[in-house]
Amino acid sequence: MVKNAVFGGLILILIIAFIIFRNYLNKVKINRLLDKQNVQIENLLLNILPAPVAKELQESGKASPRDYSSVTVLFTDFKGFTRIAEGMSPNELVTELNDFFHAFDDIVERHNLEKIKTIGDAYMCAGGIPAENSTHPFDAVEAGFEMQRFIASRNLERAANGQEPWELRVGIHTGPVVAGVVGRKKYAYDIWGSTVNIASRMESNGEVGRVNISMSTFNLVREKYQCHYRGKITAKNLGDIDMYFVENHQ
Repeated sequence: MVKNAVFGGLILILIIAFIIFRNYLNKVKINRLLDKQNVQIENLLLNILPAPVAKELQESGKASPRDYSSVTVLFTDFKGFTRIAEGMSPNELVTELNDFFHAFDDIVERHNLEKIKTIGDAYMCAGGIPAENSTHPFDAVEAGFEMQRFIASRNLERAANGQEPWELRVGIHTGPVVAGVVGRKKYAYDIWGSTVNIASRMESNGEVGRVNISMSTFNLVREKYQCHYRGKITAKNLGDIDMYFVENHQ
């Protein structure tokens, strides 16, 4: 009888041990799934927000706006976009723009710039944010040159197929901005200030295939690049602004 009791006790211990071990394995499995989900969430945040901003948002649930005294903003836009788009199917148009913006994303990353957003066929990025640096005017100019080279290369392919070329304008301006995250849903990292408006006017008053910069950017890069002074150009809602085409390295 004692022997049976001992045997029964051992069986009970084994059953309890099995249950504990099974619960442990389930807990490990759940933790791994949670870790995987956390990594996916973090990667998603990093895909739409700069790393420091994403970290602050995860830790505190909000991201404070920040003033920057010197940021270089770059805009691109396609001249005659509507006309060319009308001759393409929606799928062809989206595929083409996707190819362009993928290439621009790579260029921006190589030159240490931060993509801000796309608006239709326009692309906006900036240097000197979220981490401040002293190279942002040069980074933006180099990125502008590389974007123009990419479009020129694609236009050779289009010409071989009898297609109309894409015509890209690039505009750059340097100045102060406020940067931060807006909204409660669909977070977006953005920048504000007159610097953004002037950079946009640099683009719209530029010329196809060129990199058009403001005087403030010119004063920062003039020792490295040869620039052609265009004079004072009237910009919508901003009056006359000194503009320069960047030609090449000194």
